[in-house]
Amino acid sequence: MITKIAFTGGGTAGHIYPGLAVADELKSLAEKNNFEIEISWLGCSRGMDKKIVESAVRPNGKPSADKFYGIPSGKLRRYFSFRNFSDLFKIAGGFFKSFFILARLKPALLFSKGGFVSVPPCIAAKLLHIPVFTHECDFTPGLANRINARSAGKMLLSYEETKKFLSPSNAAKAVVTGNPVRPVFYEASPERGLSFLGIPENHEKPVLMVLGGSSGARQINLLVSENLSFLCEHFIVVHQTGIVNTNEEENSKLKETYGENYKPYPFIYKEMADVLSAADVILSRAGANSIWECVVMKKPMVLVPLCGNGTRGDQVDNAKFFEEKGCAEVLLGNDATGENLKIKLGKMADSALRLSYSEKLKELCGDVKPAEKIAELILTEAGK
Repeated sequence: MITKIAFTGGGTAGHIYPGLAVADELKSLAEKNNFEIEISWLGCSRGMDKKIVESAVRPNGKPSADKFYGIPSGKLRRYFSFRNFSDLFKIAGGFFKSFFILARLKPALLFSKGGFVSVPPCIAAKLLHIPVFTHECDFTPGLANRINARSAGKMLLSYEETKKFLSPSNAAKAVVTGNPVRPVFYEASPERGLSFLGIPENHEKPVLMVLGGSSGARQINLLVSENLSFLCEHFIVVHQTGIVNTNEEENSKLKETYGENYKPYPFIYKEMADVLSAADVILSRAGANSIWECVVMKKPMVLVPLCGNGTRGDQVDNAKFFEEKGCAEVLLGNDATGENLKIKLGKMADSALRLSYSEKLKELCGDVKPAEKIAELILTEAGK
């Protein structure tokens, strides 16, 4: 007999990759215990969701999810916008389509990774008496997960401290699991990472990995370019510039100037786990997934969280948490200057200090695999 599990979430890669990490663990646990599991994913019918889910494969080459179903998706904005009215029809369409898909599939459970596309499936699942688990990756819960919590039997959290932002009823059904990370990050090899980067294993300078996502982070890119001489003096700089912000001609000139101390890449995907494993310190935004990929590898971080009107402040909350725990340095708002960047990264050139940050991360998060813990909770609920 096949055990069916439905997943939902999307709109951004940050709501998809952690879910795929859980899907991979579910498949692995099913294989170890000799039963079959079928995973269906309800995601946004427009955008990147379908491509990411259908192209995702496990280390053994088999797909992470078996079927993808596209549903209409609208966004609930906290501010006045005429699009709120038009999006109500998309949300309604997403609910009805989700209802009929789930009624036909009859999954043992719906696992939600958040994003506004996940709200209609969670409501539909509750009406169909399908158990719902929803996971919040950020330090403070987003609006979609606050809504989903009403349908959920369990609300899975990345941080114990997040419970204080929940209502008493939601806090009572909260389970702290950490944020799921793809299995490849636990199997990464620093030797493979150095080989990919063309860095000898006996290199003298520490390796600084600069992350800005697939599109790049303009603020971080500017900080790096304005202070590249200082950075290359103290580090071998591996810079993921982002596909949108890549200027090949400029990068060629910089490589001529700084030689093997500067290694720009538009985007690193398949080799990212190995590259992160080879890095000694990370300069990054403070999105939940980027942070937790560094956390599982116990990498010291200098975080430049996205802040301002275009964000609800989740990255700021994430960054402050790790700063308060002594696991990261943070450059926030007006403090994100070139001079302060030099001070923060200048400290990180000290190997003893980097080791202390790594030890703090180990104390904080231990060796628990969040995706595996979530998969076990799902299978227990599903009777497996």
